[in-house]
Amino acid sequence: MDTVNVELFGKDPKVQRAISVARNISVTKASVLVVGENGVGKRTLARFIHENSNRASKAFEVVDCSLEPQVVENIIFGHRENGRFNRGALESANGGTIVFANIDCLEDGFQKKLHKVINELTDYEIDVRIIATTSKNLSKLVGAGRFYRGLFIQVSTNNIVIPPLRERTADLEALARHFVADFSGGEMEVSPQALDRILGHYWSQNVDELKSVLENSVGSTEENVLEDIDLNVGEKKMVNPVSDEESESFKLMSLKEAEKLLIRKALVHTSENRTQAAKILGVSIRTLRNKINEYRTEGSSYFVNLR
Repeated sequence: MDTVNVELFGKDPKVQRAISVARNISVTKASVLVVGENGVGKRTLARFIHENSNRASKAFEVVDCSLEPQVVENIIFGHRENGRFNRGALESANGGTIVFANIDCLEDGFQKKLHKVINELTDYEIDVRIIATTSKNLSKLVGAGRFYRGLFIQVSTNNIVIPPLRERTADLEALARHFVADFSGGEMEVSPQALDRILGHYWSQNVDELKSVLENSVGSTEENVLEDIDLNVGEKKMVNPVSDEESESFKLMSLKEAEKLLIRKALVHTSENRTQAAKILGVSIRTLRNKINEYRTEGSSYFVNLR
């Protein structure tokens, strides 16, 4: 098995941990929720799980939940067209794996309907492995009443998070060199200036965007070295989590207020994942929890509403 090229995910410890968890989970039937920004490889990791399971020889169905609600329902459950019934993805994936991509986009009412149907699959003699992907914090959406808790529990037996490229500089460089060599047949290198521009760019669509840009850039030059002028990227750079305005006011804050701002920034940056935020801040999870409770008691609006 292992037919999916996992090297394209990178060597970052967080990525390697995600791949390890995926490999371990693949031998079970448990559902999986893969979380990450657009373009990080969530569907690729889903296929990796499928191809390393005992379902590898069976169907692998992907449903994009961001499509029109009725289209999504038709794809999942099947629909009648011109007098003929077209099987849905759930039935087609029997014995295999079904991926609900962008599951956060499902219509509210349909979320409950899907939850009910999944609970009844054995009644229809349908056995599928369920993998869901999202770029959102589903737990936060559940707390805000924007995602059905039952469905969330159903699909999130195991969570795997893939970090964005901007947090993995070494992986970004390795992937850039890999794609340039691949698209040029091994005949092209990357200049230091081009590499600096690649490392400084904010890849909002992550690996997908990087691959697309480099494929076009390599194809548009006949030189043996890819220069920064060959890169068709915008001017958007890596962003500082503290804006210029905040940075200026930061200098005038008390130590306590500065500490509060840093903690809030770390929580926002990690989608309120306290474990990751504590690692970024270099403190224990207990210290972070105590600080959050302190600010909540003081009535600080962000921390009062923090789940």
